[in-house]
Amino acid sequence: MKKPNVLWIFGDQLRAQALGLNKDPNVRTPEIDRLAQEGVHFNSAVAGTPWCTPFRGALLTGIYPHRSGIRGNHDGLPESIPTIAHSLKANGYRTCWIGKWHLAGRNQGNAESVEEPSKDSLRIIPNHRRGGFEDWFAYENNNKPFDCWVHTDREDSTTESFRVPGYETDGLTDLLINWIEKRTRTDDEKPFFAALSVQPPHSPYEAPAEDLRRHPANSILFRPNVPDVGWVREQAGRELSGYYAAVERLDWNLGRIREALDRLGIKEHTYIVFFSDHGDMHGSHGQFRKSCPWEEAIRIPFIIGGPDRLPGVSAVTDALINHVDIAPTTLGLCGIPTPGGMEGYDYSGIVTGRVHRKQQEAPDSAYLSLVVPSNVRDGMDRPFRGIVTRDRWKYVVLEQQPWLLFNLNDDPYEQVNLAHIRRYHHIREPLHQRLLQWAAHTEDAFPFPTL
Repeated sequence: MKKPNVLWIFGDQLRAQALGLNKDPNVRTPEIDRLAQEGVHFNSAVAGTPWCTPFRGALLTGIYPHRSGIRGNHDGLPESIPTIAHSLKANGYRTCWIGKWHLAGRNQGNAESVEEPSKDSLRIIPNHRRGGFEDWFAYENNNKPFDCWVHTDREDSTTESFRVPGYETDGLTDLLINWIEKRTRTDDEKPFFAALSVQPPHSPYEAPAEDLRRHPANSILFRPNVPDVGWVREQAGRELSGYYAAVERLDWNLGRIREALDRLGIKEHTYIVFFSDHGDMHGSHGQFRKSCPWEEAIRIPFIIGGPDRLPGVSAVTDALINHVDIAPTTLGLCGIPTPGGMEGYDYSGIVTGRVHRKQQEAPDSAYLSLVVPSNVRDGMDRPFRGIVTRDRWKYVVLEQQPWLLFNLNDDPYEQVNLAHIRRYHHIREPLHQRLLQWAAHTEDAFPFPTL
């Protein structure tokens, strides 16, 4: 029996809260909502390290950032670590990466530029730095969604760079659909895996004019934890206008992809895994961007759709799928065992109904980290470690210092920090011990506080 195809479709900085299915009043996402209704919605998914490159490294390798060496945005994907692409190719899959890579590293001889070595949007990533992916239409990093350049390989093995027409999300979706059509037409018997990685809704929060018109800044409804401070709300409203427009454009393109799968007759044989690399604060707690442990930064959409949901399979699960779990789960959808080097958990049984004989009990919590301080203006200036539990507690520490403790059941907007209140020490202590267990399990040498 032919193995299923799999697509990863993910935007950059798309927080879970910014979807219609999660009741955000500012946005309409009918295609994402429909994918969740017809598939399985992991409504508690987290970006354990809510920062671009460390997340992407964990996504591809199934290894925590403090162990893989992919700790910050300047670190490259080590050639010595196998990725999900290597496992898929070894099991008969054709693989393709389209869009943002952000794993080439800096000052390591890991990439070359067609013009300026410092300009990530034009850097050419050599074949041996592509994580094992065979087909390639990618760029390292870019913050100009109307001026997106990608590079690919010609048949003569030389590299071609070209500008994607129009808006990035539209143009990269065209490339994915064209690639799927070609694969279906030329090699129908070989299953495929493709990743579509788009920069929007990442800053600078731009989108086509017809989408922007639906979201004037003065109509934005803020989350309750956005303080009533003039400059915070002014910036949040201005940026959310473009953000929501970009989210809706991604939603529309998801619909285009699903229509193409249906037209090609492979919709019921292709899993779509829809997610994001992390969220975006947009003024909550007076914070902006990512790399911090609050809900708006760590919670991501995670939906697996495609083939009809099996009888008895729930449409919603609170399983705490983390960045390191995505590769094992994807391989599980394909019936491929988790490679020994991957640290994550395979949640595919929730979708397929298959229970693996050696499948361990699902984690009761997810491990959070920022291994090195962020190097961006609005980023965290110190590392942290933390956990979020399935019964909805969150506990976070700085080096030698407890920091945050929230009961997300009655305080979903994290407005009451219980970390330093004596009456909650009986809650803090077992969470601290569980955090230390995670550190020991993942061989993390972080300097934890002594309570």
